[in-house]
Amino acid sequence: MTESVYKVIELIGTSKDSWEKAAAAAVERAGKTLRDLRVAEIVKLDLQLDAKGKIEAYRAKLNVSFKFED
Repeated sequence: MTESVYKVIELIGTSKDSWEKAAAAAVERAGKTLRDLRVAEIVKLDLQLDAKGKIEAYRAKLNVSFKFED
């Protein structure tokens, strides 16, 4: 088996609807400029609130890995 090396970057996706859509938005956007995405790990979920405490956005922080090209 040959050795492989992967780079890991941190992304934050947002959505007005759900954490799932926030995570999907981050992965979809990363896929437009990065090739060979391998793993997306959700590190943290949080909410953006307005001044009255109402939810404005769901946020998902992800670590995304992709393979280095030779």
